[in-house]
Amino acid sequence: MRALALDVGSKTVGLAISDPTGVIASAWDVLARKGHVADAAAVVARVLERDVGTIVVGLPLELNGREGRRARLVRKFVEVLKPALAAVEGRTVALETWDERFSTAAAERTLIEGDMSRARRKQKIDAMAAQFILQGWLDAQPKRGAV
Repeated sequence: MRALALDVGSKTVGLAISDPTGVIASAWDVLARKGHVADAAAVVARVLERDVGTIVVGLPLELNGREGRRARLVRKFVEVLKPALAAVEGRTVALETWDERFSTAAAERTLIEGDMSRARRKQKIDAMAAQFILQGWLDAQPKRGAV
């Protein structure tokens, strides 16, 4: 099953999806925020669309590792997302948070290095940040068949 990463911002949610083997993360889409309940419903629709088994939500920790205001806002969204996922019949979807410090900065650097215009970067940055979150999480998972 695939993993889906969310980079939850105040105006948008960046999405990234893994390949079916759980090795490679790809930037997928950006959703405009419409409120926690509507956003959770949109995520659930994506889970069903792509056979997702795990959702990884980027948690924007402070530089010292503590949870600040932004992290608390993301946690509120996670608390709305949990019951929405539980309501999906016949499927269990794991929900995890992942330290996303520097994911947006890394995504920005990558897009600049790719010579992408500022306007185009603005459209892609959240999905690319979600890709960095997901790839970090995938790389930290125990490899199947590894000795």
